[in-house]
Amino acid sequence: MVNHWERPGWTPDTRAFYWMLVPDSEPFAAQVLECQKALENLRFDAVNRASLHLTLGRVGDTDTLSQAALRSLGAAARDAAPASFDLVAVPLTASTGAIRYSVAPWHPILELHAALDAAGKTLGLPQERSAASLRPHIGIAYCNRPVPADAVRASIAPLRSLPHVLMRIHDVQLVELRRRRNSYTWTTIHRIPLR
Repeated sequence: MVNHWERPGWTPDTRAFYWMLVPDSEPFAAQVLECQKALENLRFDAVNRASLHLTLGRVGDTDTLSQAALRSLGAAARDAAPASFDLVAVPLTASTGAIRYSVAPWHPILELHAALDAAGKTLGLPQERSAASLRPHIGIAYCNRPVPADAVRASIAPLRSLPHVLMRIHDVQLVELRRRRNSYTWTTIHRIPLR
C-alpha cells in the first residue's frame, strides 16, 4: 500500500467543492470504532466519526466558483434531488491507500450522482468525474506510509465477517473540502434533502 497523503494535486492549501454523503448512523459509527481499534497495530490514520463520508464527485476549486454559482447549484440540486434510500455498509476491504467499507446497492448512489451532474451541467458546473469512474465506499483509515498489502489483508480478514450495517440516506451535502495534517475536514455549503 502507498501513502494516501502523497496524492498528486493535493497540498495543505488545496480547497475544493465536493458532493458527498455523510452517514448519520450510530450502529455504523460504533462498528467503525470497533474496526479501528482492531486495526491499531497498522498505525494508519483513523478517520474520526465526524469525518466519515462517501465522496460522490468534485465540482471545482474554491478559486474558480463564485458564491452566486454555488447558490444556483444548490437550488438546481434541490429541484433535481431523487428519493432518499437505504445503503448497506459492508466490512471491510482496502484500496491502495485506505481501509474502507464497501457499500451496496450502487444504483441509488449512481442515480443521485446523475441527478447532481445533470443539475450542475445546466449551470456549466458538471462534476469532474463521470459516474462510470465512481466506486462508492466509506474510508475508515488512511495509509500513511508504504505498507505490504499482505499485512493489511491479514489484519482485516477477521473483520470481514462482521454484520453488514443498514443506513438511511436522507440528504446530500455540497462541501468545501480541505486537508488538515492527516485528515480531511469540510464546511457544508448546502445540505440538500432527498425526497
